[in-house]
Amino acid sequence: MTDSRGGDDESDLDLIARWKSGDQRAAARLVERHADALARFAVSNGERNDVEELVQDTFVRAFSSLDGFRGDSSFRTWLFSIERRLLLDRRRSQRRRRDVIEIQEGDAATAFDALDSVMADETQHRLKRAMTRLSPTQREVFTLRVSEGLSYKEIAELVGTTEGAARVHYHNAMRTVKESLDE
Repeated sequence: MTDSRGGDDESDLDLIARWKSGDQRAAARLVERHADALARFAVSNGERNDVEELVQDTFVRAFSSLDGFRGDSSFRTWLFSIERRLLLDRRRSQRRRRDVIEIQEGDAATAFDALDSVMADETQHRLKRAMTRLSPTQREVFTLRVSEGLSYKEIAELVGTTEGAARVHYHNAMRTVKESLDE
């Protein structure tokens, strides 16, 4: 997980305090610090269009409700929680409008296009195939744990489950991915 301090002396809480006192640059620093992780999270959850808009909406919602941020979790975890609710709201809205896009067999694999430069092509294709075998919850938990480095407690809060269930989803996902990669 990226250090919430961003390699400098200011924590997220310091930046939030500065923003609340009127320093607009502090808000820009928070966006710079967390936008990429939010974009990865959106893509890993199947969002292929309007990722930038979703990230922007997440920050708008967060900044407009900063007084509600209690600090029980990290600021990044709170942002993931907001983005997850926005994603769920979008999906509900799409279903109501009957504009649901059919999910194709390979769609889940597109979530890892950002890893192209990190993994060799063959390994990447095998990982993509393995990810398509995961349930949506397993894929979400796996991504939050592996890509974002969240703790099981943070994941449980984010996906609305228990810490134990988050562990089970992760371990089942890991087993499925390992079996797929061994094939």
